[in-house]
Amino acid sequence: MYGPSPDTKHPIASTSRLVYLKNIITNPQIIVGDYTYYDDFENPENFEKNVLYLFDFVGDQLIIGKFCSIASDVKFIMNGGNHRTDWFTNYPFPVFGEGWEKAMPNSWPNKGNTVIGNDVWIGYGATFMPGVEVGDGAIVATHSVVTRSVPPYTVVGGNPAKEIRKRFDDTTITALLDIRWWDWDIEKITRNLHTICGSEIEALRQAH
Repeated sequence: MYGPSPDTKHPIASTSRLVYLKNIITNPQIIVGDYTYYDDFENPENFEKNVLYLFDFVGDQLIIGKFCSIASDVKFIMNGGNHRTDWFTNYPFPVFGEGWEKAMPNSWPNKGNTVIGNDVWIGYGATFMPGVEVGDGAIVATHSVVTRSVPPYTVVGGNPAKEIRKRFDDTTITALLDIRWWDWDIEKITRNLHTICGSEIEALRQAH
């Protein structure tokens, strides 16, 4: 046995509040890797409702890697919620038309895709601002507001989220980013679970 199929909606049969997220996503602008799960206190179908201001005419994407753990009420604010801050007004007059469209700019602010790496743990109620990137193995604490990118294997928290600590020393982090165990086939991952679920980097290197 090699764990639940990544195509299973509810990988824990007795728990309907937890899903392998990719299996409930309907919006093509949201891309989720295998084995990433979302746990919601009410209904996991809430996830897409919490991806805010994601409009097809803007074209940005929310990209989430493999083996991520996402808690309830996590929100992603996408580029469609941005206003022009270089104008004298914050009000988006042109979008209302009826003669106001004459002030339509050539572009609206767009900070690019929001990208969550692999094996990232996101705590309850965290919020992500447009265009941030969260590195592999990072941890985002409960109710954090992530306004800037997070390096791999870094723990952040607060509003705005700031670095609390690195999970490992730089040498170990470099090795983990080179090994990329989450890209192994699932049979190899299963054979080496004790090593992946351990803290001996040399053992993981040997498995690699």
